[in-house]
Order: sequence, then C-alpha cells, then structure tokens
Amino acid sequence: MKRILQFLFILVFLFVFSTSKGQDTISNSTAVNKKRLPVTIGIISTAYVGAMTGLYFIWYSDYPQTSFHWINDNENWLQMDKIGHAGTVSVASEYMYHILRWSGLNNNKSAIYGTLAGWGFLATIEVFDGFSEGWGASWGDLLANTGGAALFLSQQLTWKEQRFRLKFSYFPSDMYAPYCPSKLGENHLERLIKDYNSQTYWLSANIGSFLRKDSKFPKWINVAVGYGAKGMLGAKANPSECNGEPLPHYERVRQYYLSMDVDWTKIKTDSKVLGTVFKLMSFIKLPFPALEINKEDGAVWHWIFY
Repeated sequence: MKRILQFLFILVFLFVFSTSKGQDTISNSTAVNKKRLPVTIGIISTAYVGAMTGLYFIWYSDYPQTSFHWINDNENWLQMDKIGHAGTVSVASEYMYHILRWSGLNNNKSAIYGTLAGWGFLATIEVFDGFSEGWGASWGDLLANTGGAALFLSQQLTWKEQRFRLKFSYFPSDMYAPYCPSKLGENHLERLIKDYNSQTYWLSANIGSFLRKDSKFPKWINVAVGYGAKGMLGAKANPSECNGEPLPHYERVRQYYLSMDVDWTKIKTDSKVLGTVFKLMSFIKLPFPALEINKEDGAVWHWIFY
C-alpha cells in the first residue's frame, strides 16, 4: 500500500493540473484539442517513466532479484488489501479519464484509455514484485486491479458517470498497532497505510442517479455498504510474538456496515478550485452514523463512524 500511495500522489498531481486548466473543457469538449493532447500524452508518459524509475531505485534496488515468480497472498489481512487494490485502480482510472477529457477525447475513448493507464500503473508494480526475491507477483492483486478497472469503465461507458464508487475511511486506533508497530505502523501516518484494523472500504451508491431527472431528491446523497476487519496482528494469522515480545490473543473478525454518504462530485459549485477539490475527494467516505454487524458483537450502532 505504501507504493500504491506514491502513485496516487502522482495521479492527483496530474488531475489537479488538468482540471485547473480546463474544467469546462472536460465536461463540454466535442473535438480533440491538438495542442492539449500532445501535452497530456507527454505528461502521462513522463510521469509513468519517472515514477517507475524512481520506484525501482528507491524501493526494489536494495533487495535481491530473482526470476519472475507468482505468490498466493489471497488470505492476507482478510482480503482488506485486495479491496484496497480495486479501489486504487478505480480512482486512478477516473483521474486519468479526466486528464484525457481535458485534451478533448470523447467520453468512451477517455474512459478506455484512462482505465488502461490506471490499470497499467498498478500492473507494473506486480511485475517489479515478481522479479523481487522478497515478494512475488500476486494474481489476486491483478484480479482485484482488474475488478476496480472494470467497475469504473463499465459505468463510464454505460452511464457516462460513476453511480457506484469504492471509497475509503480511516479512524486512528491505538488498540492493535502498538503491539507490532513494524507491521502496523509506528505512527498514524504509517497506520493510515499499514493498519487494516483502522481502515474501512465502502461501496457508495448515488441514489439520485437512479431517479427521474426532475426528482427533487438531493443529487449528492449516497447510501454505502462497508467492509472492515479487526483483531489482525499479522497478514495470514496472528503471531504469538513480535520483536521478541509476546502478543495477546485476538480473534480475527470481519465487520460489515450500512451508512449514508455524500457524492462530492454532485455538489454544485461555481468555483473551479472547489470543484477540483470535490473530485479529488471522490474516494473519501464522509463520517455518518452507521450500523455495524459482526460475528463477535452482533449488531452495533455507531452514532458517528469514520
């Protein structure tokens, strides 16, 4: 997830660049802008090559290399990381879509090429992993990446909008990470990425998109179902010790949620800056009351849940 976050940073930069220069063009263009398209291709290509080169020397060059190999990590973290992969590719594809729309490509071409670019960024990481002795290419990650890409592409081709979005929320917790900070994070910034006990992934659906256009129902209100997990001190199973210190026993428990949400992109604004911010926040789940169900506690009501 640390490497995925690095790529999201690059994609956010590209998205800010495109929307700040042509928000109206993104939504209304009907022909390819011959000046913008080469710039767009150049930016994407440069960012890709630069990111991959930097990633290799910063992350992989210090570890032994081997022949390409696969691993099966589908049991890790109760599949929380797989949903994270799907969500990352979905967000990356949407960012790339907006960049290509800025250059004047139509909806379908922008959706297809944007999805291929978003999927390709994450697929390259799997190739690097496959040649690294310490890791391995994960077919489960590739399937998750493909699922996230398909979620974005199918909606953009069918509805020309995203009615369903994979979203992310995080609530800092000191319950598990202090027992094994090397795996779960030394601080809250690291735990935001490493500690799956504190993360929740959501499938957020926009209600207004399925109603008649003349409906008075607020266009920005969503309903969301969430998935999380707790009690995880290790990837596949909880170890008995960490760094020589004994660990308490925790049951690894799946958590399911039902909550409300906001579709940031449906909030109308005349500010290009604010419109850009809302689009950048499209993958963030807003805190709301939520109903949680898990096998350990049964039904649990949260007056506010992040």
